[in-house]
Amino acid sequence: MGDSYLQRLLGENEKIIFTTRQHWFILARNILLEALLILGIFIASVLLIVLLGIAAALVIPIGFLIMLLPVISLALDVAKWSSSQYVITNRRVIQIAGIFNKSTEDSSLEKVNDVRMVQSFLGRLFNYGDIEIMTASELGVNKFRRIAKPIEFKTAMLNAKEKLERGWEPRADEIQKEDIPALIANLDLLRKQGIITEEEFSQKKRELLSRL
Repeated sequence: MGDSYLQRLLGENEKIIFTTRQHWFILARNILLEALLILGIFIASVLLIVLLGIAAALVIPIGFLIMLLPVISLALDVAKWSSSQYVITNRRVIQIAGIFNKSTEDSSLEKVNDVRMVQSFLGRLFNYGDIEIMTASELGVNKFRRIAKPIEFKTAMLNAKEKLERGWEPRADEIQKEDIPALIANLDLLRKQGIITEEEFSQKKRELLSRL
């Protein structure tokens, strides 16, 4: 469901480059208390039956009803975590949140002025961190807290911004046969500079040569 929702957000010729979520540490922290409550209720029910001799027919239904509250809360935390995404496309950065009522925040790559990444010692150890995106929009700064793979996220975003500014991927209907050799040369230059990968270069080169 989450992927289909994301696909509906994409514009024409817009492609997903990188996706991530908050680190699983955040989920573990949120559900730890709920998991302990569930365990505590279970142990208390067993003790009431075994040590105090209270009828199981009475303890089990009551314990089950009490246990429902932390179980529901735990399920909502898991659903909230899994439905939240941070996405980089070839045009923008998208933040998606919400289980039933969805909210999205977009930052156009063209308006990104700077990116700041902060990682603690544990963040470097377990590969999570904070990303701050400074933009020219009214929002000013977008803050992504404790996301997984922050270095990869930052690198993918800067590479996508560079490609967008260079305009290395023209629309198919705008490509003329006489322009193809020059486009391949520009792609090769971008490949040598590390802006595009060898795989991207080879794929785009094949597409351009097929138009000759």
